[in-house]
Amino acid sequence: MTLIKSISGIRGTIGGKVNESLTPFDALKYSISYGNMLKSKYEKPVVVIGRDARMSGNMIKNIVISGLNSIGVNVIDLDLSTTPTVEFSVVELNAQGGIIITASHNPKEWNALKLLNHRGEFISDAEGKEIVAQADALDGFEFEHVDHLGKCISNNQMLDKHIEKILRLDYIDKKAIEDSNPKIVVDAINSTGAIAVEKMLEALNIKEYEILNAEMHGNFNHNPEPLAQHLTQISDYIKKHKMDLGIVVDPDVDRLCFVNEDGSMFGEEYTLVAVADFLLSKKSGNTVSNLSSTRALRDITNKYGGQYFASAVGEVNVVKMMKENHALIGGEGNGGVIFPENHYGRDALVGIALFLSYYAEKNLSMTQIKNALPQYFMSKNKIELTPEINVDEIINQLHQFYKDKESCSIVDGLKIDWENGWVHLRKSNTEPIIRIYSEAKSQDEAETLANKIIIQIKEMIG
Repeated sequence: MTLIKSISGIRGTIGGKVNESLTPFDALKYSISYGNMLKSKYEKPVVVIGRDARMSGNMIKNIVISGLNSIGVNVIDLDLSTTPTVEFSVVELNAQGGIIITASHNPKEWNALKLLNHRGEFISDAEGKEIVAQADALDGFEFEHVDHLGKCISNNQMLDKHIEKILRLDYIDKKAIEDSNPKIVVDAINSTGAIAVEKMLEALNIKEYEILNAEMHGNFNHNPEPLAQHLTQISDYIKKHKMDLGIVVDPDVDRLCFVNEDGSMFGEEYTLVAVADFLLSKKSGNTVSNLSSTRALRDITNKYGGQYFASAVGEVNVVKMMKENHALIGGEGNGGVIFPENHYGRDALVGIALFLSYYAEKNLSMTQIKNALPQYFMSKNKIELTPEINVDEIINQLHQFYKDKESCSIVDGLKIDWENGWVHLRKSNTEPIIRIYSEAKSQDEAETLANKIIIQIKEMIG
């Protein structure tokens, strides 16, 4: 059983002991602590709540709402929703915060509380630490008299309003998309993408589409992380039914990747690259992605005369750097597109609308579009953590080994840059693992770089 407290929220497995997993008591104390933080800033805060369709979602939602109401915080309940829709709704409804109940790409036994500020953005690291400290100490927990309890109201209109806002963006060409008449299949992974992506496709007047894994029961048909090894079903469907492209989202619809017309992967790393290529061709600007993302975004940005910046991993870090550098577009190589003219959060729905506008404008097949972009290959690996593994010591030893030989960054873990490739290793914010990402000009080279580091790490830990 696992409980992780990080800039990505409070995330853990369901079941087990208090303080060791995301039990009902843990969900309650962290939501109350979050509510207390808001009460210290606002007289009568309102919090927007939404959830994905995972099996524990309704249980956790009811606990969170009850906890917030018990301390006098009002709640707007979107129920089944998406992460970007909740983020949008916080601003649209003039709320003071938001909680998304989702563990994103994690398997069905996981759930989490993603905590938002009044801008619909993730709370800061300092605020997160304050919430955790108060919750773990059970400090300052005082409940309201019955006359002052918070209230909960339901709202099922926000997804439609979110999509309406996206369609008003200057760069979305509905007519071109409709005229291109693509045949699309979507993998909704038994969660809220089944309603959200379908509504988006309908709003874009897509005539031919199919939704796979559309039953929103949260008992995911496959591992929900949108990686190639998990997407054989949609790949086979595309080849069998001669579809033009596939769309894949994660359970809370903030990550997005595409599948080519031959069933091969467009690549989650290239979601952001393609959207950036489209936007930068229309308007000059800067871009941001995290240190684990492909160099292709840097190359595309340079092509159009902009500046590329790399942040530490984590949406809050990407957003901070985007604001500092007035980025036109940014995101993460996991398929996360952040378009500030929409809102400062990863949003698969705006990514779909922008990409389909790009697809219509190019009038090429998916493989032709991909082949025209800068070509890099990535290897994504991980090492499971055990209590005896000291990640900081491993990173320090590797840094000492490489710092005089190669270009190194210790902004977030350790990134080692060679002329023709890189390796980035860091402790995950969302799982008890060390992530080891590498990239090079061929798949073999990327895997060779990764294996070189993995061997060194295994030697260190015996």
